[in-house]
Amino acid sequence: MRKSQLSALVSAALAMVVLLFVLVLLLLKGLWAWIVPDLFPGAVEQGLIARHITWFAAAKVAIVLALLGALLKGNGREHKRRVSRL
Repeated sequence: MRKSQLSALVSAALAMVVLLFVLVLLLLKGLWAWIVPDLFPGAVEQGLIARHITWFAAAKVAIVLALLGALLKGNGREHKRRVSRL
């Protein structure tokens, strides 16, 4: 592969990752605004829970969820052993 092709491939991959991250943030912000006020109406009215979250807060939530998912998923071997015993 030529250097220009590799550079274009890396640029396209980076653009896709950024686009996916922005879409996840948009999804998190939308879900928060849709679900949280209905689940906790009193807390939202009192100001204990935000009705809407900022882009930065959505990014932090996305990072925490990704880390939790990675930690809970593990390598999959233990889950396969437990399922095979059933």
